[in-house]
Formats: sequence, structure tokens, C-alpha cells
Amino acid sequence: MAFDSWKNRAKELETEVYALYLVFGDSRTPLAAKVVIALIIASAVSPIDPIPDFIPGIGYLDEIVVLPVGVTIALWLIPDELMDECRAQTDEEIDVGRARWIMAGLVLLTWPVLGMLVIRTTTNWI
Repeated sequence: MAFDSWKNRAKELETEVYALYLVFGDSRTPLAAKVVIALIIASAVSPIDPIPDFIPGIGYLDEIVVLPVGVTIALWLIPDELMDECRAQTDEEIDVGRARWIMAGLVLLTWPVLGMLVIRTTTNWI
């Protein structure tokens, strides 16, 4: 029973995150909401953590707390009708699998880009 609850929450989170991605690209989104969404993304993909992940027990605490709080703040700043439209579009796109490919592509592109930036700033290789 508890596993089903976690599974449902994970699906809801997937929907909310992709809906925020769609909201970010919409011209009707307030600037404050776009800034919060950008900070959430930066926090999620940043290799620098306030609490290093290798510390047992509390290493992932910043992700468990910061990301849901950031999503909640972003949802407060976005007009309800815009969020409803993006959720509906998200449901359609997740059903066909497009959302998963886009998210996987973003994750896969993030690390090589960050790696190239690190190499470029630390050496004269490129």
C-alpha cells in the first residue's frame, strides 16, 4: 500500500515538473515564476550541493526539501488557468511518451555541457 502511494506521488511530481517546463516557455508566465523555475532547475542540476550527497542519511536532504518547496512557490506564482492548461497538455504528451524523451534528452545534454564548461574554464584545451 505504501509503495502505491509513493508511486502515485512520483507520477504526480513528473506531471508537475513537465507542466512547469511548459509554463516556463509560455509568454503569459509572470517573470517571478520564471525566475523561481530557473532556480529550481539550477538547483537540481548543479554539481555543487549545500549538503554533499555522499554524507549518509542527510546527503539528499537538500533535494528532498528544496525541490518540493521550490515547486510549491512556483505554483503559487503561476495563474491557475495557465497551470491547468499546461497540466492538460502534459497529460497528453506523457501519454504518448514525448515528455520522457524530452526530459531524458535534457538530462543527458546537461552533463556534457557542464563538463565542457569546466574543461574550458580550467584549461586552454578548447
